[in-house]
Amino acid sequence: MADDRLRVAVIIGSTRNGRFGPTVAGWFACRARRRQELDVDLVDLAEADLPDTLADQDERLPPQVQALAPRLAAADAFVVVTPEYNLSFPAPLKTAIDWFHEEWQAKPVTFVAYGRESGGLHAVAQLRQVFVELHAVPIRDAVSLPCYWNRFAPDGSWPRPGDGEDTVRATLDQLTWWARALRDARTKHPYNAQGETP
Repeated sequence: MADDRLRVAVIIGSTRNGRFGPTVAGWFACRARRRQELDVDLVDLAEADLPDTLADQDERLPPQVQALAPRLAAADAFVVVTPEYNLSFPAPLKTAIDWFHEEWQAKPVTFVAYGRESGGLHAVAQLRQVFVELHAVPIRDAVSLPCYWNRFAPDGSWPRPGDGEDTVRATLDQLTWWARALRDARTKHPYNAQGETP
């Protein structure tokens, strides 16, 4: 049923000039869209143009934040596409995460990371800690692309048939399971981050 489709937000975490993030995100989103149960929303933080300075609690949210909030709130799951910079993830991605709260809660998140030999796994390890603090649910599986410049053809396509497909499939299987389970749980019992009984 169309109404049973899961909405997955694929977030491009890099905003720097010459970034490779859109290529990686487009590759992953293409595979996710092959699944009939998934509705993919590609969120580019460079286009979102969120302010660098966070608002105080009593300040009105900037229009860019107000524009992105409904897309994140509508998502049943998140895929964060991130490079690894200096053993961590990009500052604009941290700022984007910090602009929002309830939008992340009780929803699964996975990662598609790319970098040098580590394949972005240092960035993923830190992102897991950040999302747990925000009451999101990082799943076990993720996609890691070491030395990514050797893995894609100049046109952005995957050069070796079948290479990496098993990892993508397993990650999407796990993300889909958690997305459906947590959506059902939120529907029956709205999530309360304060831990109070409704």
